[in-house]
Amino acid sequence: MSKTEQKSYTSATIKNTGKSEIEIVGSISAEVLTAQRAKALKNINESVTIDGFRKGMVPENVLVTKVGAMAILEEMAELALSKAYFDIIIDNKIDAIGKPNTQITKLAENNPLEFKITTAIMPEIKLPDYKKIAAKEMSKSNADEIKVTEKDIEDTILRVRKSHASHDGHDHEKMSPEEHEKAIMANLPELTDDFVKKVGDFSDVPDFRNKLSAMLAEQKVNESKDKRRMRIADAIAEDTKAELPDIMVESELQRTEAQFAADIERMGVKLEDYLKHAKKTIEDLKKEWRPYAEKKAKLQLILNSISTAEMIKPEPQEIEDEVDHIMEHYKDADRESARTYAETVLTNEKVFQWLENSANSEKAKK
Repeated sequence: MSKTEQKSYTSATIKNTGKSEIEIVGSISAEVLTAQRAKALKNINESVTIDGFRKGMVPENVLVTKVGAMAILEEMAELALSKAYFDIIIDNKIDAIGKPNTQITKLAENNPLEFKITTAIMPEIKLPDYKKIAAKEMSKSNADEIKVTEKDIEDTILRVRKSHASHDGHDHEKMSPEEHEKAIMANLPELTDDFVKKVGDFSDVPDFRNKLSAMLAEQKVNESKDKRRMRIADAIAEDTKAELPDIMVESELQRTEAQFAADIERMGVKLEDYLKHAKKTIEDLKKEWRPYAEKKAKLQLILNSISTAEMIKPEPQEIEDEVDHIMEHYKDADRESARTYAETVLTNEKVFQWLENSANSEKAKK
């Protein structure tokens, strides 16, 4: 740090609260907070739309009137706190994991910012011989899982025909499930060359069946790989001793809740309507999800530990490519959050690949 560069935080008291969590209570000077004003204004300028001005080109006085001084101050606080948290972690050699829970306890213009942060730290984790476990699971036959049967093909063909069945003359909304199924079966299109040509890039029925069989085979291989990886993960987790930080479990619960809400809304149902119909609260659902969240959190700890022990990590360009892909499909996503997600997903994939390759190498030696 140069002599003229200000420290990003004024004070930071760190307390171990148990269960592999720490609490950081600290402050940031008014000068450091104020120094974030220009960047905060730029961020807000680029995110709001005001009639008569191009995005990012709104004069400061108009912007302040539109969003309010407190909104700008809060953005300044977020920027300052983000930098301070990173520096505190580095300065104190804290092995933090997961997303911290940040609370601003005092915020006023031209005054120091005060905060409290709770974050999980890497707990002591005693891993078993994960290479041996992976090799054992990899040695189990999966021939039945990847075999495409005639029934698989016929069932898939039936689903395709059902999806193209005529609904003419039927009010399906007023039908019972049994009546709905009967009406569809009565209006199934014939499996002809003309039909399969309309369905997709198929020349005739035999071509359709052959390509369908190949697609199912690929699908079964992928499903079998996922099942095998889950068996490996479960076997390693069963023999792993680790204390799970609550914040990691809560983070998994929040992700599950967000995904559940998004899935419900895609079905055209409001979350509150679903809960009312199911006679449950979101807390009831979280209790049901908790075992799954704990399992996911423990698995992520294991994968993190293996990636560190074996020095497994994706290349920076791989991460950036994945972030670009995410941002292309989710325009409103936060790029830093997308980067964290991308790095985690890519690292997990590489750890599983490493475990599989290690097991295959050991098998080849025998």
